Amino acid sequence: MGAEARNDFGMQSPVQTGFVVTNERASPALADMADAEPFELHYEPRSDELRDLYRKEGQAKRRMDARPGLWIAVAIYLMFSATDLLLIPDVAIYTITARFAVGMTALLILEAQLRRGVATEWIDVTCAGAIIFGYVGWLCPAVMGADKESVSYYMVFGTIFMMSANLFFTFKFSVSILTSAIILVILYIVNYFVPSTLTYKMVFGTFYISCFTFTSYVNWKLNEERYNVFLNALEAKIQHKEATERGQALLSLSRTDPLTGLENRRAIDEKLRDYWSDWQRSGSSFVAILIDVDFFKRFNDFYGHQEGDRCLVLVANALADMVKQRNGSIGRYGGEEFIVLARMEKREQVADITEAIRSTVQNLALPHEHRRDGTSVVTVSVGAAFTRAQTGAKLEKIIYEADRALYLAKAGGRNCTWLFDPNDPQSSDESENVAALLKIAIGQDLVSLVYQPIQNVASGRVEAVEALMRLKMLDGTSVPPGLFIPVAERTGAVLELGRWAIKTVCAELLVDDHIRVVSVNVSPIQLKTPGFATSVAAILSETGVAGSRLAFEITEGLEMEMHSDILRCISDLKLLGIRIWLDDFGTGFAGLSWLRLIDFDTVKIDRSFLHDCGTPRGKAMLQDIIALVRNRGHKILVEGVETDKQMALVREFDIDEIQGFYVGRPAPAARFRARPATHKRPFLVVKSA
Repeated sequence: MGAEARNDFGMQSPVQTGFVVTNERASPALADMADAEPFELHYEPRSDELRDLYRKEGQAKRRMDARPGLWIAVAIYLMFSATDLLLIPDVAIYTITARFAVGMTALLILEAQLRRGVATEWIDVTCAGAIIFGYVGWLCPAVMGADKESVSYYMVFGTIFMMSANLFFTFKFSVSILTSAIILVILYIVNYFVPSTLTYKMVFGTFYISCFTFTSYVNWKLNEERYNVFLNALEAKIQHKEATERGQALLSLSRTDPLTGLENRRAIDEKLRDYWSDWQRSGSSFVAILIDVDFFKRFNDFYGHQEGDRCLVLVANALADMVKQRNGSIGRYGGEEFIVLARMEKREQVADITEAIRSTVQNLALPHEHRRDGTSVVTVSVGAAFTRAQTGAKLEKIIYEADRALYLAKAGGRNCTWLFDPNDPQSSDESENVAALLKIAIGQDLVSLVYQPIQNVASGRVEAVEALMRLKMLDGTSVPPGLFIPVAERTGAVLELGRWAIKTVCAELLVDDHIRVVSVNVSPIQLKTPGFATSVAAILSETGVAGSRLAFEITEGLEMEMHSDILRCISDLKLLGIRIWLDDFGTGFAGLSWLRLIDFDTVKIDRSFLHDCGTPRGKAMLQDIIALVRNRGHKILVEGVETDKQMALVREFDIDEIQGFYVGRPAPAARFRARPATHKRPFLVVKSA
């Protein structure tokens, strides 16, 4: 559009550019809005569009002004009845009657039109007609008065009707001109027939023309000013709209994850506060669910970060659709972790939504061929926490509980769900007491080691022992390993405890040759920690113990991802002479891959396989596992031997070594220092301390 536009009454007026007229323009993308200037010109309206919009807004204003304008005009029109009584008393009764008749009729017609919602143009006609007929209705009986001189002068008041088109109403310019022109014609007609001198006719004729010219000019300026006000108001409105849209876009951008399009952590935290407030105020219970993409680092390593981003987008879209159907909210909580919030009435409903989340991702069937846990597609682990009545509950507590549930889901093998249970020792508040206890355990002598013997089946001699960690509370109460070991791994305390265990084993049994070999359980977290092999070498050097007398047991579990850090660490440990044993073989999915990549000295078969040998199928399975391990050339150790029948069975299967209550229960180091380790079955009756 140029620098000027034509309004509907035919005049040109300056128009500022740089604003949008239409309200139906689509908002730009968030990123575009973020980069756009505050009042960037998106669309330039044509002059005809401006006129149409002005007419539409003008119609609304004319409708709004019509009622008060006509009521005020009629009120003033009726008040002039007093001048009729003074100036033309002989016909005043007729003029006053005419005034009331015209005024009341005009008001009744207008109110009926407004009630029926007729077009604005007809309302304008009614108001303009009221002006014209108001003058004519008064004029007809007025000219019949006996005092012609008074009548001739009184007629000058007709110019008031000419000006009233602009005083009381906001007519379009054409309607105002037409109304004033009709009044002017009537004035001239009456002026012609009124008996008077030529001078009188010329003076008042000139006066009527002057009034018409003046009122027309005023009308033109008023319309021009109205149009300029319209343009300025329109520009202000559009600029406000642009600023509002930009602000909303920036706000949305600040609350949106740029990769997945989900709400980001900031937005979901705000929503979490709303959920929590509703829970505290009205008891509207809800569930907080944390979702972690399994083995995502490995996915990125093998497929690349672009494919990793694509994977997250696909997972996010699928979960968003599923969660939306359940009236929940989903956001990206960081990295490969998502969070879902959903209102629920009962704890039992949580299982449905968490399983739906897990199965939705698995059903995407996104390839993930490098997991090495028996699954070849992308999956998620899901941890959930449900609101519950508790003393001193805080907003952060439910997220903390969901995070602990997620950890247990991952510890349970991944691709599974876990609901936080305050009565579960692994997830209860008691574990937080344990976490605090572990920080002072070594310094306060709250942690100790016991040793369970390992017997060579052929010779009957105890050739090694397994070191088992024990923890007690400050009051002497024992803490189950099933409780404190996961907490130690989750909090990182296992690193310091692990170093302490290795050093203690060397000092208690290996330095003085009480036992030939001691095995120590090593967490995957330790193997992933840079410098772990170096710290072990330092302990061996400090104590003077040969590395060949230490065995590290690595559990076949979920955390044993096959990445270079672990493989490098195991290689460094073997260079120190340390024996590497695979613990609990058969309970996970990664065992075969580990057997292929690592030359284990011993493979420990989980006790469950031996205890299942009461059935032909269980016995056949144990035989198959033994054959598989033996074909790889590893030494075989069977755990859980407790009876003579089980002992006979391991002899039948030609097992290398056994461990269990049949050989001996865990005992303090003092028991081993007191007896030679070469005796046959020396620990059959040893009790645990």
